[in-house]
Amino acid sequence: MDPEAVMRAWDEVAATYANRRDPDGSDAALIADLLADLPPEPLVLDVGCGDGARTLANLPDDAVGLDVSRAGLDLATERVPASRLVHGEMSRLPVRTDAVDGITAYHAVFHVPREDHPTVYREFARALRPRGRLLATLPGGRYETVRRGWMDGEMFFSTPGRAATLEHLRDAGFRIDRTPTADDPLGSATEFVVAVREE
Repeated sequence: MDPEAVMRAWDEVAATYANRRDPDGSDAALIADLLADLPPEPLVLDVGCGDGARTLANLPDDAVGLDVSRAGLDLATERVPASRLVHGEMSRLPVRTDAVDGITAYHAVFHVPREDHPTVYREFARALRPRGRLLATLPGGRYETVRRGWMDGEMFFSTPGRAATLEHLRDAGFRIDRTPTADDPLGSATEFVVAVREE
């Protein structure tokens, strides 16, 4: 599925997804752990921010939220008005090199075709400053599918699996720090990865 199709799909389901998520959950607490490892007053980029209630709301006020869905960004404008919001794709981040201290990417990368995942992780490494940190969902399975009926719409999901994802991160210049498990917004246990951009 191409980026335009993913954008249209997210525009259709953005409000439903935002309203069906559990407002609580331990995956939000991982952001506090990330911030504790970053310099004072860090600049953080939230990739795939959606309506922002889950991630941007837990980041510093000057965090930057990026999403391919304009409908998601419209919701974020209402829910996290202090954040800076950018429309764009994670495979071509509209961010200069060595610009941010941290990146969060919750349930985001698996909406990109798996052959493009290495490009996404290289973009994350490019945007991060040396020793910058990435907090991202770590998918367990290997699949590529369109789920019809998902959030009353349809959505593209694609991942090369856990081992390949960790390899892609290392190839992009990351050191794997830890892989915590937490509850995701829909009530499922999800593994995450915290990775450090090597100097």
